[in-house]
Amino acid sequence: MARFLPQEIAMPFTVRARHLHGHHDGRPIDEPSPEAAALAYIEAFAHDVDEEETVAVIVRDDDTGREQCFRVDLETGETAPCG
Repeated sequence: MARFLPQEIAMPFTVRARHLHGHHDGRPIDEPSPEAAALAYIEAFAHDVDEEETVAVIVRDDDTGREQCFRVDLETGETAPCG
């Protein structure tokens, strides 16, 4: 008998590189978590960010308006809260 796992539900986020504040409205990205949205932004819009080892991005939850900052390691894809 086959088992079906529930799919993660994508939520709407708007993501931008932190250094683009005021110059960029961000990119809409639907992902299941803020961390996944940060990584998807880096993968899809790498030309929008500087060529550094890590990049800080701001992820805004479009449903709640809550913003979070994440640092994404460009080599490994690991995400961590900005500190």
